[in-house]
Amino acid sequence: MSGSSDQSGAPAGHTIVNSGGSQVIPASGYAGNTTVNAGGTQIVSGGGQAEQKPEQKPEAQKPAAPPPKRRKILPRVIFLLVIIVVAIAAVFYWWSNRNLIDTDDAFTDGRAITIAPRVSGQVVKLFVNDNELLKKGQPIIQLDPRDFQAAVDKAEGQLEQDQGQLNAAQIAYDKAKVTYPADLLQAQGNLEVAQANLLNAQRDYRRQHAVSAAATTQQQVDQATAGLGQGEGQLKQAQGQLQTAQLVQENIDTAAAQVKQLQGLVHNAQASLDQAKLNLSYTTVRAPQDGWVTQRNVEAGYYLSAGQSIMSLVVPEVWITANFKETQLARMLPGQAVDIVVDAYPGLHLTGHVDSVQMGSGSRFSAFPAENATGNFVKIVQRVPVKIIIDHGLNPKIPLPLGLSVEPSVDVTKTVTDGNAPGVENEVPPNQ
Repeated sequence: MSGSSDQSGAPAGHTIVNSGGSQVIPASGYAGNTTVNAGGTQIVSGGGQAEQKPEQKPEAQKPAAPPPKRRKILPRVIFLLVIIVVAIAAVFYWWSNRNLIDTDDAFTDGRAITIAPRVSGQVVKLFVNDNELLKKGQPIIQLDPRDFQAAVDKAEGQLEQDQGQLNAAQIAYDKAKVTYPADLLQAQGNLEVAQANLLNAQRDYRRQHAVSAAATTQQQVDQATAGLGQGEGQLKQAQGQLQTAQLVQENIDTAAAQVKQLQGLVHNAQASLDQAKLNLSYTTVRAPQDGWVTQRNVEAGYYLSAGQSIMSLVVPEVWITANFKETQLARMLPGQAVDIVVDAYPGLHLTGHVDSVQMGSGSRFSAFPAENATGNFVKIVQRVPVKIIIDHGLNPKIPLPLGLSVEPSVDVTKTVTDGNAPGVENEVPPNQ
């Protein structure tokens, strides 16, 4: 019953109990009526006399209130339960991850091949677009080939000229091997003939001078004298020819040297032709292997110098470079299994293994290594790059660009075999 009940509406002989628990005895017309408030005090209204007595309140009308001690204990119990649950969760988390080493200082890595022409020239045709996947040998750009084609034609002409001279020298060498020995034999024969003729002339000369003048004529004497001189001259000539003919091997060697010299010229001409053809082939720049076009900075009409970078080609092979703290390396070994989460693709789950640990921290190979030999020293935990090979989980339809942030987690109790399947336990004991 509400404590703000109207007293005038209460009939005679009834008691009205307000919210305070006091009995109110109304005035005239309501004699005998009382109101009992919540505190058990009787209030007599009107001309009646209030009688103070404890109120006999029904049990159904008393407000329910918890005991004071129970209200103080319940929050403490809840707080204690929360602490216990948190402690259990912390212990479970530590137990589950005690053999895992992770870091968020990691990113995707790979090989980006710089593409540059090997000869200078103007770009006459461009075959690729940005971020296009290329196959090995696919053309990228075409340089103007006309100057290089002219160089090929010139080299071919020089080669033909040198080859003709070599052919003539080869014929002369082959001929020398036959003619020079024959000339020697002929010179030897001529010498023998000259010697025989000289001997006959000497006999005739002696005979003409041995007889009396009456038995011969002056003409015969003169002929014998002339024959002797002629025989002597022929002998000297034959001897000279023989000396020349005796240089057979020297003459053959000279012919052979001429052949070798011309062979060298032909070889040089062939090399020049090969280089000219190679330079001509360089006018078409091709992809050295499969990969994606990145950072393209070339257009048709550009003049390029040899070695000038025109784009980068990112090969499909991707791995993870994770910079672990030096305090995390004690239990890390090549071959340990790794779970990898990619920030860009939360639903992509990759697995791999530790490939190798770099023999030097990142600061050691920086452009300006720290000099700790002077000044005050502040110890800083160094980070060492670790290469992680991805074994499973790569989706050909999902690109994995270089430099994406990843979070690898290394399980030091598990290794992989051949980069494909979990292997036996490694020698590093788990952290008990």
